[in-house]
Amino acid sequence: MKIGILSYHFPPEPAFIPGSLAEELAARGHEVRVLTGFPDHPGGQVYPGWRQRWWHQTRSERLTVRRVPRYAGGEGSARARAAGRLSFAGSAALAGRRYLRGLDALYVLQIPAVTFAATGLLRLLGRMPTVLHVQDVWTEDDPAAGASRGWAGRVDAGLRRLYREADAVAVSAPSMRELVLAGGAAPDRVRTVLNWTDERLFRPAEPGPAARRLIRRDDRCVVMHAGTIGVRQGLETAVRAAAALGDRMDLVLVGSGAEERRVRGLAAELRAENVRFVERRSPADMPQLYAAADYQLVMLRDRPELRGTVPGTLPAALSCAAPVVASAGGDTAELVERARAGLSCPPEDWAALADRFWLAAAIPPAARVDMGRRGRDAYLRQMSLRAGVDRIEAFLHEVATNRRKNMKTD
Repeated sequence: MKIGILSYHFPPEPAFIPGSLAEELAARGHEVRVLTGFPDHPGGQVYPGWRQRWWHQTRSERLTVRRVPRYAGGEGSARARAAGRLSFAGSAALAGRRYLRGLDALYVLQIPAVTFAATGLLRLLGRMPTVLHVQDVWTEDDPAAGASRGWAGRVDAGLRRLYREADAVAVSAPSMRELVLAGGAAPDRVRTVLNWTDERLFRPAEPGPAARRLIRRDDRCVVMHAGTIGVRQGLETAVRAAAALGDRMDLVLVGSGAEERRVRGLAAELRAENVRFVERRSPADMPQLYAAADYQLVMLRDRPELRGTVPGTLPAALSCAAPVVASAGGDTAELVERARAGLSCPPEDWAALADRFWLAAAIPPAARVDMGRRGRDAYLRQMSLRAGVDRIEAFLHEVATNRRKNMKTD
């Protein structure tokens, strides 16, 4: 097939879902055309060595990537983010009408940043068969939205239009289905495709001496959180839980984010000497750090829109065969419990999480290894690159076939 991919981010940005999907579809013999922007994430500044210009296109045997300019003024304000998204929508609409013409099907990686670009392109491309892969449902009371109610309302209206117009909607978590149906998607068009991780990096590993020195101080149990220290994670809960256990376990937070100062301040206030912070590391370093710890911590706050969210830290941990402690509700906790890959507790309940930390430390090392093995098996069955691309490829073929049949009967 001739397949288009519309994505706000694409490698060399940390965007392994669209990047690996494009590579895998091309490897399977499809002609793939990607429409995206110039790399600027994270940080909101175009990468060194890149210059935004109108005609920028790279080709390999079956994969073509067209990049269009967008406003890159940093990610520190809602106004700057809005400018980036709206400018991308305009550039994508201007370039996409010709560049994406003649496709059999279009795949859209749906995050709020791509909403207006997708609605504009679908209007211009007419009856283009489309698979919408929803990664995030942005509600007006989402604490991570970082935007005014008026802007969030416009995004919501755009999403509802996309839900109605897409031939198929893939959701990245089972409970997200209900949110998408509430937004107007037809029930028979919505299916689940769990996100995979970068399997070239995230796989079982042995910890080297440097990783052990960075993560461990002694033989006590180590629970590690790797990733963003932000509003959605609510890591203050983890700090309070760890502080309550003293020297029974260590909590190691690897990464950075908007809430880092607040979380560090709470740890200092509680005199939690068993809570340590490690600066952001290269993704290539992470499998060894996972292996040096005893558990990976997956955190989400108690928000309705987050119950249908599976954070990227979960597939990464499962792919590395790392046992998990999940302080989350909805799909994240259910996936961990169903796979018997670790422990879970309700979100934003520090006492419940302290109990899970205590139990995690008491579980023998051999049982922890079994948890990790079961998690890895569940990942390969349900969340792997092969499983995800198989489903998306089938959706693309289905919507293209159905559209051709409908055109013949019209």
